[in-house]
Amino acid sequence: MSEFPKRKFSIQLNTQTLVFIVLVVLWVFLSITSPHFFNINNIRNLFSQEAIIGVLAVGQLYTIITAGIDLSVGTVAALVNVILTLLVINGIPIPLAILLVLGIATGVGISNGVIIYELNMPPFIVTLGTMSITAGAALLISGGTNISGLPISFANFGSGIFLGMPNLFWLLIIAVALGEIVLRFSKFGKYVYAVGSSVEAARLSGVNVRKVIYGVYTLSGFLAGVGGVMLTARLWMGVPTAGSDYNLNSIAAAAIGGASLFGAQGTVIGAFLGAIVMSTIYNGTVLLNVNPFWQEIIVGALIIGTVALDQIKKRQKYTYTKK
Repeated sequence: MSEFPKRKFSIQLNTQTLVFIVLVVLWVFLSITSPHFFNINNIRNLFSQEAIIGVLAVGQLYTIITAGIDLSVGTVAALVNVILTLLVINGIPIPLAILLVLGIATGVGISNGVIIYELNMPPFIVTLGTMSITAGAALLISGGTNISGLPISFANFGSGIFLGMPNLFWLLIIAVALGEIVLRFSKFGKYVYAVGSSVEAARLSGVNVRKVIYGVYTLSGFLAGVGGVMLTARLWMGVPTAGSDYNLNSIAAAAIGGASLFGAQGTVIGAFLGAIVMSTIYNGTVLLNVNPFWQEIIVGALIIGTVALDQIKKRQKYTYTKK
């Protein structure tokens, strides 16, 4: 009588599930250690803070899936913040001013895509240069100082509540929903993953790589513009240095949420969860009176840990396939 082979049962958790578990643990820990964490005003503040990081992370995710990166999203947001403030206080109607700055941000994204593809330059170098240019432009235009004088309507929108949640958070939900639908169900989304997996294989399969590269960096630039408008509403002034941390934060949110910096892996939902984790860390360290310098250490450790976990999983999968 032959024996049946013994089956090994194991629970395999994808990165998004692990991030969600980490998030639950963080929220439980903070609810125990700080009586103010689950205060409704604190939760709303956390989601407002997350909204800007999350919107930038959606655009960042698309570039990362193609094995690229956009280091300029935060400084583009800061430039939009400064230009929008100046336009409005000089009498330009708010809707027109918003359209103009979104056009500028989108133009920056298009130029990144054109230079990366047409000159075959590394995305890291191109967007690093763009980061420096846009950061310098924001400082130059503003004179290196904060700009005030915006109408109260900006502050009202930035602090406004709709259906119990901040207005800015609903903008993030729209960006996440549309971004996930495009990535999962459209041809463009499939082509984005294909390019990230292998540019040459994608080209031989009939994928227009030029359009994909143009598309992801254009989207990243546009969402950086949206983030800049949200930043203006949140701050109620133009602050030329306000976006300096968002470059790293958007990359961290995407990476923590499961995006592989080697390309072809990641989801918008994951980036959304990563952004919540980031905001929770920042919010929690403030509530617990932890030295703010620890924020960067924790975020850096999370990035390294997430990428290391991704590599371990890939090696295990490769080893199993060989067997």
